[in-house]
Parts: sequence; C-alpha cells; structure tokens
Amino acid sequence: MQAIILAAGVGERIGAAAIGKPKCLLDMGGTSLLLRHCRTLRALGIDVIHVVTGYQADLIDTELATLPDNNRIRRITNAEFRQGSVISLWAARDILRCGAPLLLMDADVLCDTRILNALATTSTANCFLLDRSFEPGDEPVKLCIRNGQIVEFRKQIAADLQCEMQGESVGFFRFAPEMAARLAARCDEYVSQGLVREPYEEVIRDLVLDAPAAFGYEDITGIPWIEIDFPGDVARARDEILPRITT
Repeated sequence: MQAIILAAGVGERIGAAAIGKPKCLLDMGGTSLLLRHCRTLRALGIDVIHVVTGYQADLIDTELATLPDNNRIRRITNAEFRQGSVISLWAARDILRCGAPLLLMDADVLCDTRILNALATTSTANCFLLDRSFEPGDEPVKLCIRNGQIVEFRKQIAADLQCEMQGESVGFFRFAPEMAARLAARCDEYVSQGLVREPYEEVIRDLVLDAPAAFGYEDITGIPWIEIDFPGDVARARDEILPRITT
C-alpha cells in the first residue's frame, strides 16, 4: 500500500497563524503535522509515501529530510499550486495508476493515530472516514448516507436531499487500484476541460455518484481530529485536540 499526502497549498485563510510556513509544518507538541503523518504511515507499514508540494516546497523538503527512512518519501511538485487542489491530485496521477491500494490524505489535519489505522486496516476497498459529531455550516465537507450508501459528498447539500445520516469527511481516503486509476482518468478530464480551480473533492464526488455501491465508510466519531484552515483552528488544535491524542 502507498500513500499520497497533499501539501502544496498556500493556506491563505490561515494568514499569519502559519508563521510564514506551509500549514503542514505547524508545530503540534514538538512535531510538525507532516512528520506526524509520515511516522504514523510508516508504523502502519505503508511502503512509499508521496508528498505533493508546491508552496515553499524547500521548507517541506528540509522537514522530510529529518526522517530516518526518508528514502521511502517521494516528492511530487505541483508548480501550479495557486490553482485548485484538483491540480495537486492530478500531479500525482502516475501514482494513482501505480496498481497498488492507496491512501489519499490532506496534510493539514491533526489527528489521533487511530484515524489512519481505521483506514489502513478497513476491509472496505474504497473508503471514506465519517465523523457524525460536527458543527453544521458551509465549511465542513459532508458525507450523506442513505440505505447504507454514500449519496452525497460536498460542502453544499441540496435542501431536498433525502438521507438518514450526515457526517463530516475527515479528508483521508482509501482507494483500490482500479478506483484510483479511475480517479486519475477523471482528473485528466477536469484538466482537459479547464476545471483547474476545482477542489479535488469534486473529482471524488463524481466517482461516488457514478458507482455508490463501490464505496463505503468507517465511522470514527469520538476519535479526536481537526482540519486546520483558520487561525482559530490552530489554537483549538493545540489546546483542545492535542491533549486528547493518546496514541
């Protein structure tokens, strides 16, 4: 199994709270978010970790060089990192076609290791992570479930959508080789159509709506995690989430 970590973005919404660095280099308890992810993935037996970089890539390279087994860390450069995150996913299209099961991750998440363990050990070939305990609003990327299947995956949900449960997507995914290859093909279509400012979640959404029965989810409600987008998220991560992380 291999992993792709998306770490190319500027993170404009977080402003000065990032202290002039990419969000993935935010220090949480003496370790950056990125190194936390890499160490957890290696402990889970992930063979190779591909990190898609762009904004201040040199700082990320320096951070990754501190890992003792950094020969298993591969860098992918997204030179167009100021466009939509779909470009970062498209930059990793060859990895999506590598023929191995893949984990896909946002870099700007602080989480308990049980989150990634749930994804690495699930029997669900194409898997989302769902947290039923989330604050309603326009910011969370939501998963909507009906009859046990995912029927929507988006920030904005149609008012008339019928579903039995909603949860927030953690921003970590697992794909079987054939679905990962389909994801790469769909990224190709987005780029060829000029849809370069779209979030990568839209590409995944297309696949889910095309074949909902091929996807499933793990419910990680109650396990601490936070996506860091705004200045307030940094304080909450350090003051509320980090003390709850025990593994």
